[in-house]
This record gives sequence, C-alpha cells and structure tokens, in this order.
Amino acid sequence: MASSWMGNVRSFIGNSMGGLRGGQNVASWAVAGTIAYFLWIKPAQDLKKEQRDRELLAVADPNQYVEKRKPIADPQVTGLIYGNKNRNDKQQD
Repeated sequence: MASSWMGNVRSFIGNSMGGLRGGQNVASWAVAGTIAYFLWIKPAQDLKKEQRDRELLAVADPNQYVEKRKPIADPQVTGLIYGNKNRNDKQQD
C-alpha cells in the first residue's frame, strides 16, 4: 500500500515538472533559476543596496550628497499654467 502511494506521489511530481527526467530536469531548473535571478532577485538587491548607500552618504555629509534627479520646473514660468505668466518680470521693467 505504501509503495503505490509513494509511486503516485513521485509520478505526480514528475509530471508537474514537465515530465523531464535526470539531467534534462536539472538543466531546465538551472536555466529557469538563472533567468529568475537576473530578472527579479538581482535588480531588487541592487536597488536596496543603492538606496542604502544613498542614505548613508546623505547622513555622513549632507552637503556632499547631490540628488541625481532634475528639479521640477515651475509650471507658471514654463507656460503650462496660464494667467500669471511672467507677471513679475513685466512689473519690474
């Protein structure tokens, strides 16, 4: 009884892994694991490391740290919001 139950479990596991046996099974898992590492795990680790390094640099010397993003321009000066565009410049002239 136990051997038939164990055989069914082994058959189920073998079929769920695509029916590959031996070296092919190991090779397919190695390829899938490598792809998963470079697509999901490594980028997440790199992002965490970069954030940690950025925080440490900002704490160590606040004047040395420079944000890499460009500042957001004022929408009134750039003309994205109409109305008071360059009102201050005209009054000064």
